[in-house]
Amino acid sequence: MSQFGLSHVVVSQEGDRLYSFEQAAILTQTSVTVVKGFASLGLIEPIGVMLRARDVTRIAQIQRLRRDLGLNLVGASMVLDMAQEIAQLRAQLQLYQQRKNA
Repeated sequence: MSQFGLSHVVVSQEGDRLYSFEQAAILTQTSVTVVKGFASLGLIEPIGVMLRARDVTRIAQIQRLRRDLGLNLVGASMVLDMAQEIAQLRAQLQLYQQRKNA
């Protein structure tokens, strides 16, 4: 186990709770090896040996897309990236429409 116990809370400089690879594996019902693999492939972006909540969520989402839809890692990652981009574009469009109507 890493230097961060399961009950030890670590917070980033931005105030985000950080999770060890072990904690992420437990929360996503996977293994530390899978979490490390996702990090080495660039599917998640660890801060040293710690992960933000969004990375833990992304692991769970990738696992779900793989299990439920049979997507491979690249396909699942692309789906999540496109969904995030669509959400950002929708937010920009809504802001544009609000400014236009103001």
